[in-house]
Amino acid sequence: MNSGDLISAAVSNTFRSKTRTLLTILSIFIGAFTLAITSGLGTGINAYIDDVVSGVGASDAMTVTKASEDSDGSFGGDDSPAEYDPDAVSSGASGGPGGTVIALTPDDIDELRAIDGVVRAEADRRITPDFVQFDDGTQFVASVGSLVAGQTTVLAEGAEPDDAAEALQVAIPQVYVEPLGFDDEAGSIGQTITLGITDALRESHLIQATIVGVTEEALASPTGSSILINDALSDALFDAQSTGLTEDEAERYVQASVWFDAEATPEQVDALKEALADAGYTGTTVADTLGTVTSVIDGIVLVLNAFAIIALLAAAFGIVNTLFMSVQERTREIGLMKAMGMGSGRVFAMFSLEATFIGFLGSAIGAVAAIGVGTALSSVLARTLLADLVGLNLVAFDPVSIASIILLVMAIAFLAGTLPAARAARADPVTSLRYE
Repeated sequence: MNSGDLISAAVSNTFRSKTRTLLTILSIFIGAFTLAITSGLGTGINAYIDDVVSGVGASDAMTVTKASEDSDGSFGGDDSPAEYDPDAVSSGASGGPGGTVIALTPDDIDELRAIDGVVRAEADRRITPDFVQFDDGTQFVASVGSLVAGQTTVLAEGAEPDDAAEALQVAIPQVYVEPLGFDDEAGSIGQTITLGITDALRESHLIQATIVGVTEEALASPTGSSILINDALSDALFDAQSTGLTEDEAERYVQASVWFDAEATPEQVDALKEALADAGYTGTTVADTLGTVTSVIDGIVLVLNAFAIIALLAAAFGIVNTLFMSVQERTREIGLMKAMGMGSGRVFAMFSLEATFIGFLGSAIGAVAAIGVGTALSSVLARTLLADLVGLNLVAFDPVSIASIILLVMAIAFLAGTLPAARAARADPVTSLRYE
């Protein structure tokens, strides 16, 4: 009996006892289905987190502030109002007085650049326009923001503003498209809008910019629902806003962005944070912001995978039982095959192939069912409960992961089948032929 005949015989023998085999395949199906779904859940959520990370900031950068001593986000350390500090500026936190940080100055930026491990440091300027308007239409309250190196945003149409361009460019959020008077996202591209901003002398400045893109709403978007602007427009707005201020008054910043070596190890990043702390600053990376979330999700997926593995182990005992029963029922057949010259290795291989084939059927059907159910579930949730999380594909399937699950289950099935296969291989042909 050659290898082809051996495989053919193993496949045909698998369904001699259809009910018992189908029940075993069903138990494998449950484990493989659960494992594929949880794997897809982890893949989908982690892919979304990666997109969020690219929006929150670069992995080789951190946000740096100089915190005021008594600031805890609302009041002083003993629940009394925080003491006024002329060097403090509002951190933008809501919830009451005291949400302040010590203002950063150009001297602070120079000090940050001199700290060992810092590759580059730039101040983050706060610009507060009054409104945005298209033609002579309604004026809407607006905020603006810029991308820093390494950040990306999700675009519904067009492109991101080009920081290298001299032209004043913006990308408006989707929520502004219809209110401003545009028919759709595509119709807004190339149009000119007006941004109004008031300076220190309470005089209004009108600055026009060209729409080059429309951004989608997304969790942890780098600019939230703000209008995305390029460097040229940022400079124009900042200069207009600073009219009437002295240079010292204008150059006061809430925070700065500090870049470090992209190849830096976690230990080196921690050392940089300590150096910043020693100099009186606080550094926060993207990993600090989202690390806990990622760890929780990975932990949940790990627990779900553990349940799937338990189900597969239960299925493995089903395979052992199925093949032991098969060996018992085919004792005379085994004796006849060995009497006709089939070696013990061939007998072992045939029963092992039966176990592997059962594992393949259960895992393949379970994986296909999981892909179908997971894809449908993701589609429904994306239109209903998770509609606000643009770009989230809750259950996403990686072909490599699916193939790995099928191979894993087949390996478990093979190992489960070795014990009954070994018993069949050891069978004495004379005794087996006399078996009733």
